[in-house]
Order: sequence, then structure tokens, then C-alpha cells
Amino acid sequence: MNLKRLLYVFAIGLTPILGYAQENKSVPENWFNLDYEKDGVLGISTERTYESLLKGKKSTPVIVAVLDGGVDVNHEDLKNIVWINLKDSISNGVDNDKNGFINDKYGWNFIGNATGENVHFDNLELTRLIRKHAPKYDGVTASTVMTDQEKRAYNAYLKMVDAYNEKLDEAKYGALNYVALKENIDNLIKSINKDKSAITTADLDSLNPPGNRQKIAIRIAKEEIEKAGGFEKFYNDLTEGANYFGNQVAYHLNKEYDSRSIVGDNYDDAREYHYGNSDVTGPDALHGTHVAGIIAADRKNNIGIKGVANDVKILSVRLVPDGDERDKDVANGIRYAVDNGAKVINMSFGKGYAYNKNTVDEAVKYAMSKDVLLVHAAGNDSEDNDISPNYPNKFYTDSLGATTGVADAWITVGATGPRKDDELLASFSNYGKASVDVFAPGLYINSTAPHSEYKEEQGTSMAAPVVAGLAGMLRSYYPQLSALETKEIIMNSVTKLDDSVRIKLEDGSYKTVKLADISISGGIVNAYMAVQKANEYLIKKKK
Repeated sequence: MNLKRLLYVFAIGLTPILGYAQENKSVPENWFNLDYEKDGVLGISTERTYESLLKGKKSTPVIVAVLDGGVDVNHEDLKNIVWINLKDSISNGVDNDKNGFINDKYGWNFIGNATGENVHFDNLELTRLIRKHAPKYDGVTASTVMTDQEKRAYNAYLKMVDAYNEKLDEAKYGALNYVALKENIDNLIKSINKDKSAITTADLDSLNPPGNRQKIAIRIAKEEIEKAGGFEKFYNDLTEGANYFGNQVAYHLNKEYDSRSIVGDNYDDAREYHYGNSDVTGPDALHGTHVAGIIAADRKNNIGIKGVANDVKILSVRLVPDGDERDKDVANGIRYAVDNGAKVINMSFGKGYAYNKNTVDEAVKYAMSKDVLLVHAAGNDSEDNDISPNYPNKFYTDSLGATTGVADAWITVGATGPRKDDELLASFSNYGKASVDVFAPGLYINSTAPHSEYKEEQGTSMAAPVVAGLAGMLRSYYPQLSALETKEIIMNSVTKLDDSVRIKLEDGSYKTVKLADISISGGIVNAYMAVQKANEYLIKKKK
């Protein structure tokens, strides 16, 4: 989950909160589609491209798959651009097109069951791996006789346990402090007796609470109201934080919790394909709906926002719970999207551990064989993906983890902001000279939210669909382009900047670098230059 404000720490009796530094400084809502020279923000020049290079040019609809946590297919700004399986669009409980997926009108949900139940929460992959391997290593010590390979596996397990314990301690501490702060703020709201949207700092000043904790809560609230843009926004962020850490403790890091029984598949059978249900929205469709809007929110209806691509259909594949996605579902989601005609697949998810990477690798190879471009978010841990891999990724590996090949038509995307200052590189964005291909806008992105609403979010999860939208634009206006050619055009048409950015290193220190030092292309994607490059590309192909 990408919180807009991180760690409001309300330690017992004392500690002030730690605010999140990157605040929206009043950028245009549509900034990711704007042009730097014309509008003063580092968007990808989408509007300029449509107004000039693509004006009057014909396009062909392209299917872009959104592999995510669910999409609100009835959203006012998405309903006209969602993919519909006309061969099986009638909800009659019959597999009308005989593809093994009953009534898959808008796509498929791999984390539900045939009776309509859906997985909402799940563990982190780290939790699942420890649960799987713990019985094997119970009673094992460093003095136990082991082969070299067994020692490596045992040491890897110990590192996972250390990482797990650290995460669990942080989650428990965060949950305790968020919940404590929220309880005190709730009591203050009752005392003020106003709607949250109307509460001001003056209302807080008028209170004379008897307890020290409520006094601290008032001080924190007053500090944060201005930063957050009002009391209600602060309260919503606080609630989100309390839920986030609470869910980590209750579900993500709870070794006793396992939601897979809801799905009812044979989880150990990685080749099993036909399971799930047709509910592509699920219990929480915020993330996937937001992603879908960035790619292709209706540009012609004069409401809401404008996505990057103007002639694509969004195919929804639900496979990401509140927790880590499972490799079996990722592999099947890729295959389902490919089998139903997707030419671009957006994957705004990721994790630090892989359960069955070979299964995902085989699905990626299948996508490569079918001329499909895969776009993946780099991750939001401020880490170097060259050192700390983010899964899935473009590197095929063998059973020992050695690289055996690379998926050529794969783009990994980091996140940038609207200006050439401390926001040029989003502070949370992962990077990697060998593993991150390009950067794209990922801060303050206003897009579609469930129930025909709109919301600002940020993360590499928002940057990836900007690139997926650009890829959809190119493949719709230039259907002659292959997936690999589309990637090459995007990579070779980035905006390269000489400005420095600051990255966080493994030891906690910081280093000043250029985008060229932390990515393959060294720049931010640019639609205008990409279309120019596509025109040049086709001229060369004709010669």
C-alpha cells in the first residue's frame, strides 16, 4: 500500500509524528499529461501529442490488461472503455465461449471462488515462506550437519526470519501508536461536536483536555491540518494508517492466517488454470480503478479526468489482495490477459520474495511469444532493485537463482514528480541501473476511484500505468509496431535531464546521482518524442 503520509508516530506520552515530506504543492490535476515547456511541469506531453502529431490520425483499439486488485467497471469515466467479452457476457452460469471461465464479461478474478466469495486480505510472501519452511528448520542449528546447499538455504531462512521479526515489531508499534492517536482524536471530535470537514485549529485551541495524551493529540492535529489541507484530510490519512498497520498485524504478518481456502484451488498445482470467479471488482477496487483511469479514462466524455490513451479497452484481471499477490495467480493472470488479446499488460504490484518464480517466468515467456508488452512498477521502498530484487521482474532464473535470460518486451518503471527540485525523483521510488528501465510521473496523480469518484494517489503503481497508457497509444496508432519495437521507441525517446537527484543507500546514507545513473534509459517517458520516434521508425522500416 502507498500511504500519502507515512508514520504518524504517537509514541506513548511523548513522540511527535514523522510527516511525509513530499506534499502536493498545487500542481494541475492533469499534470502527468502536460508539457514542461508549455505548462511548467514534467508531464509526458500527452495533450500536446494529441493536439498536433496525432490530430486527424486514425487509430485501432488495443486491449490493455490491468492486473491488480480490482476495477470498478461501472465508473462513469471507465464504463465506455472497459473490455467486454461479447461471447460470454450474459450472466447465466454457463461457460458460453467454452474457455473455462464462466461469464467472464469484463475479465477474471483469480482470488475468488465459484460461489462468489473473494479473498480480501492475505499474508506477505515473507510470511508464507516462513510458514512453509519453519517445520523443516525447527530444531536445526548452525552445528547441524548440512551440505553446502542446505547451509545456504538455512541461512537464507534465518535472514527471512530476521526480516519478518523486524517488520512485525514495526507493525505492532505502528498499530499501537496509530490506534492510540486515532482514539484520542475521535474523543476530540466528540467534544467539538462538528462535522470533520468543518473542524479548524481554532476549534482545537478552544479545548481544555485533562489528559496529557489528548494534549499531544491536539498538538499533532494542529501541526498536520495545514500540511494535509484540512482536518478531514488529516483524519482520513490517520484512519488509513491505523488500518494499514492493523492489517499488517492481523493479516499480512500473521502466520496463523491463511485465506487461500476461500479460493478452493489446489495451491500446490502451479499448472492449474481454471479457478476463481468473474467478479473483477472485488471488495476493494481503489488501486486497480486508479490505475485503469491513468491508462485510459475516457478522454471524450468531458467529465472526470483524461487518461493517457484514447483508444484502448481495459481488461481487468483481479489477483492482488490486501497483502502480497501469489505467483500462481500472477502467472495465470498474465496467461489469461494474453489469451484474450491484450497487447499491453500493466502490473502495478510487487514484493521482495518469490514463491514460485519459475511459474511466473514461463508465463512471461508465453507473453513474449505472443507479442505482448509487459509494464511493471519498480516498487516503493527507496531501494536499488539491482541489489534487492522486486518480483516479478524481467530476469529469468534457474532453481539456484542464477539469471538465464531476460524478457525483452518488459519495462520496469520508477516514479518522478512534477518539478526539477527535490521532487524530481519521488523519495519512495525504487531504482536500478540494470533493472529499472524508465521513469514516469508518480506523484500527486489524480485518477478514478470506485463509485465514480476521483482521488489523488502516488507510487510507482501510478507511474507504471502512465507508461502502459503510452504503450497503448503507440500500439493503437501504429499497429505495425511489435511489442519490442514499442519498448525500444519508449526507451529511446525519454526526456533526459542533467538535474541531480538524491537516493537512499542500503546503509541509510544518501547519494547524489543523475537519472542516468539509476536507470537504463536515464530519463522520463515522453509521448510527443515517442510518436516522433515512431514515425521515424516506420519510415526506416519501409526503406
